[in-house]
Amino acid sequence: MTCPEPGAIGSDAKPLEQWQFRPIAVGGFGDSFNAYAHTMAWFKDALYVGTTRANLCLLKNRLPLDVESWPVNCPDDVYQLDLRAQIWSFDPRRAEWRQAFVAPVIAGKDGQPVARELGYRGMTVFQGPRDREPALYVATWAPSKARGPLVLRSEDGYTFTSVSQMGLADPTVSAFRSLVSFNGRLYITPVGRAGGKPNTPDNPVVMQTDDPVAGAWRVVSVPGFGDAGNLTVFEMVGFNGFLYAGTLNPQTGFQVWKTRGGGTSHVWQRVMVNGADRGPLNEAVVSMTPFRGALYVGSGIQNGGFDRTHDVGPAAAELIRIHPDDSWDLVVGEPRRTAEGLKRPLADYGSGFDDLFNGYFWRMAEYDGVLYLGTFKWSSLLPYLQLAPRDLAGKVLRRLGVENITNFDSGFDLFSSPDGLRWSPVTTSGFGNPYNFGARTLVGTPYGLFVGTANPFGPEVAARTLAGWSYVPNPRGGAEIWLGAQAPAGLPFVARTLPAMGS
Repeated sequence: MTCPEPGAIGSDAKPLEQWQFRPIAVGGFGDSFNAYAHTMAWFKDALYVGTTRANLCLLKNRLPLDVESWPVNCPDDVYQLDLRAQIWSFDPRRAEWRQAFVAPVIAGKDGQPVARELGYRGMTVFQGPRDREPALYVATWAPSKARGPLVLRSEDGYTFTSVSQMGLADPTVSAFRSLVSFNGRLYITPVGRAGGKPNTPDNPVVMQTDDPVAGAWRVVSVPGFGDAGNLTVFEMVGFNGFLYAGTLNPQTGFQVWKTRGGGTSHVWQRVMVNGADRGPLNEAVVSMTPFRGALYVGSGIQNGGFDRTHDVGPAAAELIRIHPDDSWDLVVGEPRRTAEGLKRPLADYGSGFDDLFNGYFWRMAEYDGVLYLGTFKWSSLLPYLQLAPRDLAGKVLRRLGVENITNFDSGFDLFSSPDGLRWSPVTTSGFGNPYNFGARTLVGTPYGLFVGTANPFGPEVAARTLAGWSYVPNPRGGAEIWLGAQAPAGLPFVARTLPAMGS
């Protein structure tokens, strides 16, 4: 795989006028097992980043992939690795990183030591009735051998304490994903269960509290909104006075529901079914963001754009725009007949922005009046996969060649739009690093737009040699943080990393 120089933005990049994107953290903060910058939040005039550890090693024993070689070097027992998730803070005024928190080791279900959490998938700033001021709340992902995920809280950004029961009293839950503040309450969704299923819980519900310090969570939806095909409530966001929730449904395609919320009673209204009439190729709502009076919905297929468990895909993501009256437009995607008539993509892009390998529209954010959309692009995995020649991906590979694709179409896409219809690429090469296969987090701040990447290709990556496959060190593996700003000249190319807080 050919790699541009470190820090270079590929020739495809088209930054906004007078903007520059610069890396402010690379290599997983010095530990490339920090594979995903899985969640970010702006808190106390600093950026907070929660990582997830060793994602490809965690996948190795649970995801049925036909591979020539596993992409990274993993021990036979993933628990031999340090799986303790980390939280990092960045002070943009001083261009300084600090390790704010590391998950503790606890006694697991079998009594043996285990990381309490291996990842942090959601963060939000919220002030409840027992909070003296806004606090940072974090949703966690627990290893299967641990005792379940938690909701953490911090008043100062470096002391994090649990304010919930493990799994919110459900022993089958292993992970939370979406943690949202809406109308003075916190909402959360359990998304995982033990046994290597981080996206599909036994009980796919929405839970809510108005007093998280008291740990008083309650279920405010029926499982799957009454449809057994809804395996997960995957994403939530507030828009137009409603809380919107999007599902993962491999049978008929995602659904979107909304509620005005309230106390203990929540009435949910169905907004969209059948994956916007694309069916299971729009398996999940992966991202949702309000922009210019509409709700933008990005789709995806779990497990990298090809759900082998349910035989969905491969297919690229679409972008849907939902209006306050529940009517909708196809912005990016495939033309088709729908219940509302013929829909054509208003942005004149096919699915994935005309790129088969954009399996998710993973994150969206509005910043400074512009909508940004970051993708997950699975072409970085092509050198290691054995794809069936009969499917669409196999046909594309035969025509273009794996080497050409990985050299010229690896690394996530980041697009920007001033109006939701005219889109321009900021990068289509993961900011010049093909191992950055996803833009996992986007956060707008007073200092610019921060982009956190998913890059699990370290510390050693598989390389094909004359003698066969072998593992070699990969200095470009590990999550990265990039900052786009109009005047970043005062920041070093890569910011300083200071000792952990409290050390």
